[in-house]
Amino acid sequence: MESQNYVLAITGASGTAYAIRLAQAMLQSGATLHLVVSEAARQVALRELGTQLPGEAATSKEWLTFLATAFDQHPAAEWGFDSFEPPTDARLHCHSIRDYSAGIASGSFLTSGMVVCPCSMGTLSSVATGASTNLIQRAADVHLKERRPLVMVPRETPLGLIALENMVRLTNAGATILPSMPGFYQNPVCVADLVNFVVARICDHLRIPNSLIQRWGDES
Repeated sequence: MESQNYVLAITGASGTAYAIRLAQAMLQSGATLHLVVSEAARQVALRELGTQLPGEAATSKEWLTFLATAFDQHPAAEWGFDSFEPPTDARLHCHSIRDYSAGIASGSFLTSGMVVCPCSMGTLSSVATGASTNLIQRAADVHLKERRPLVMVPRETPLGLIALENMVRLTNAGATILPSMPGFYQNPVCVADLVNFVVARICDHLRIPNSLIQRWGDES
C-alpha cells in the first residue's frame, strides 16, 4: 500500500525559510501535505520573515494564501525566491499541535514520510526519548515505529554532546539527520539558492520529485 501523504512539522529553530520553501515544493509535486506548527516556530518566523505565520486555528485556505506571499515582505523579499502560485488542486491539511485525534497520530494512517524542518534541539530530544507530549512528537514516533521515512533537519551551532548523542540515537532508530547545511558547488548567488539546496536534499530523501537545483555531474 502506498500513500502520497506527507507530514511537515515546523518547530522553533532558526530556518523558517526552509520550511516555507519545502511546503511549496511538496504541494507543487502533487503530494498531500499535513502541516503541524509549534508556537515557538511562530515566534521565530516573525523575527526571520517579518510576517506572522497563520494561527493554530487557521484553515488550509489561509495557509495556502500565506504560502503564496510568504517571501513578499522585507527581508525575505530580497532573498531571490521565485513567486509561488499554489496548485488549484493543492491538498493541504492543518493540524493543531494538541490534536491527538488527527490521523497522523496513528500508524494506521498511511503516509509516505515525515520531515521536521527546522528541528529545534528540544524537539530532537523529545523524539529521541519517545516523549510524545504533542502531535509533532507523536507523529515522529509513529514514523519511527512504522519504519517510515523520518527526516530531521536541525539548525544549531555548535552542537553539544547531548544533541549529538540524540542524533545518533535517532539515526539508530531509523531517522535521517539532515542538517540545514547548503553546498556551494552550485555557485549560489542569493539566499534562495542556498535554501533550495537544502530543500532539494530533503525532497530527495522523501522521494519527492523536484528540480530545485542543478545536481552534481549534471551538465545539461
